[in-house]
Amino acid sequence: MLQVYFHTFGCKANQYDTEVLRQAFADHGAAIVDDALAADVAVVNSCTVTATGEAKLRSFLRRLDRAHVETVVMGCAAAVDDGTIAGVPGVRAVVGGADVPAVLRAVGIAPRGGLPGLRRFSANARAWLKIQDGCDEHCTFCATTLARGANRSRPIPELVAEARMLARHHAEIVLTGVHIGTYGGETGAGSREPERRGPRSPERTTHHPPRSLGQLLETLVAAVPAVRFRLSSIEATEIDERIERLLVEAPRHLAAHIHAPLQSGSDRVLRRMGRHWYTAARYAARVERLAQRLPALGLGADVMVGFPGETSADHRATLTLIERLPFTYLHVFPYSARPGTAAPRLGESVPAAEARARAAELRALGAAKATAYRAAQRGRRADGVVCGRQGGRVEVLTEDYLPVYLGSDRWDGPQRLDVTVD
Repeated sequence: MLQVYFHTFGCKANQYDTEVLRQAFADHGAAIVDDALAADVAVVNSCTVTATGEAKLRSFLRRLDRAHVETVVMGCAAAVDDGTIAGVPGVRAVVGGADVPAVLRAVGIAPRGGLPGLRRFSANARAWLKIQDGCDEHCTFCATTLARGANRSRPIPELVAEARMLARHHAEIVLTGVHIGTYGGETGAGSREPERRGPRSPERTTHHPPRSLGQLLETLVAAVPAVRFRLSSIEATEIDERIERLLVEAPRHLAAHIHAPLQSGSDRVLRRMGRHWYTAARYAARVERLAQRLPALGLGADVMVGFPGETSADHRATLTLIERLPFTYLHVFPYSARPGTAAPRLGESVPAAEARARAAELRALGAAKATAYRAAQRGRRADGVVCGRQGGRVEVLTEDYLPVYLGSDRWDGPQRLDVTVD
């Protein structure tokens, strides 16, 4: 029996793709192992967001080679590989994206039958559900569009069927993708179209008119009422009236948590980034409205520092905006030049030491906001979902993305329970 080990770099969309591969391998008779040294082959799902991430990928592949484990590399970095990954010793094949049949063939398995929906998310107590792939925007720093291609939405009936299967095992389902706020908005949405660019994705068999994320959420909530749904990263200005209404009126069905990429609080930098669909003021107005209407709101953001041409004044504008808004956590990362993107041609690079100092300042601000928000919520009863174990205790996640820990590492009760924020 073929022994297969899986490892994932990157986002929730990548984690979902790995779970689909894991299920497909098991359905074809392979044994899934947790120890790479026990594997006949390793399937490594790659990320291309940063140069550091790709360096970690290559280092990991070399460690597997030294352990005499052959690898198949899939995912975003694989989709834009110029031969660097393929040239790493021990790499048997490089498969762009999440092409399940191609990965199976790369290890000598002949694919049979169609690909069923994901039945269980074994990597986490919560489940991810990928609703779309690709992105039609062209941010000047982002290689994901190059790797994943244009926006492609899965049909609502297919997503409902998969959510029902996942709900048998999971109390929370996180809707994920590359640009979920544009769900159903692509040209020709609902028709089966050939790939023009990017990797193949096995989950598109659509014959339905264009939809919206709000309509999808309403349908999922009605069809799978026992589950708490949560949005992964979504642009603030793509939260429409339907989504806002569900957040406010159906808190048991849609978690009060928004991760809205900001990237910069400077309109000048946002324009240079190619993020044309919002300004700092529009972003602020949207999240402030949500915070006013929701008694508790987990609000996170991605923030980039050191983008080409970012000045001290631009950085101060970002700090000022973040200080003003009700963030509960931040993901701060320095700009990383990616091959094939436009940003490196903009020039005016920020010295690495300055970028690190700006990142440290923003991380300190994010940590202070997180501490203040948790203190303000202390003593509140919250809707919790068991999500794993940490430090010898059971970890429970509230609707507004706060971890609460039970006093023991054993839990035989329900996956979903009311907890007190401490």
